[in-house]
Amino acid sequence: MMAKWLGAALLALASVGPLGAQTYPNRPITLVVPLGVGGSTDVIGRLMAEGMRQQLGQPIIVENTTGAGGIIGVGRVARAAPDGYTFLIGQWGTNVASGAIYPIQFDLEKDFEPIALVATQPFMIVAKKATPATNLKEFIEYLKANQSKVSQGNSGIGTPSHVSGILFQKAIGAEFTMIPYRGAGQSSADLVAGNIDVLLDTPALSLEQHRAGNVKAFAVANTKRLATAPDIPTTDEAGLPGFYFTFWHALWAPKGTPKEIVAKLNDAAVNALQDPVIRKRLEDLSNEVFPKEQLTPEALAAFHHAEIEKWWPIIKAAGIKAQP
Repeated sequence: MMAKWLGAALLALASVGPLGAQTYPNRPITLVVPLGVGGSTDVIGRLMAEGMRQQLGQPIIVENTTGAGGIIGVGRVARAAPDGYTFLIGQWGTNVASGAIYPIQFDLEKDFEPIALVATQPFMIVAKKATPATNLKEFIEYLKANQSKVSQGNSGIGTPSHVSGILFQKAIGAEFTMIPYRGAGQSSADLVAGNIDVLLDTPALSLEQHRAGNVKAFAVANTKRLATAPDIPTTDEAGLPGFYFTFWHALWAPKGTPKEIVAKLNDAAVNALQDPVIRKRLEDLSNEVFPKEQLTPEALAAFHHAEIEKWWPIIKAAGIKAQP
């Protein structure tokens, strides 16, 4: 019995040691998306899974593990075996803001191995179709005059749409009801249905609805207009100067994943982002792929640390906390 147990233990160690790294991957891999189906993180995660599968030669199963602004899914990867068969696509909300908002039981930097940055995109200020305003200045006046009546959606406490929404209210000097959803797809659908009045969200979700006439997009929260929608002004141009909000996506593995396996995942991610088809699909969703020299694990580690140092004081000063 002891010999059998030792044999199993040695086999498990070998699977994450040098030999295991050489034969990796030899079975399907799970990519955890910590937010709901249909949102930007889900869409980008599925594109990356498709692109990385081609190089790794194994299926990549996308698993949406949602809840607590993405913390449930991020925690799932923090506790996963460090063998390369589970990794995470996270973003500004799940891997930066969450640490300033939730009492999480893991370290967002120390409990993960960085793989690669993916892409970044700005947020848009979007309103329901029936909104009487025709531009951002009019919309801000409408919101301020109807604070007790209007509502703003977000994709969960601590998500980018929640934090940017709070900062938006502070920027315009108004306060109105925030309604959290389990994902960006749900909040976007409710905006289209006219059940909420305003949403700060990504072009990936809102742009097509704007083009179809289902919502009104008043501004891009960035210093430059979208190449995919040059008709939508920036916040500087539209009457809310200095209000910017962009967010990014990246890939992580559990702490202790062998460097050789991290290197293989990084190589697969970098190649996926250089693939013309994957790249165009990302750019069509108004994502800007990070330059190749920024796609190393070391670059992600430095970038991630800088984002935490920048945003945690801002989030805490704004009083953004998880609801009890």
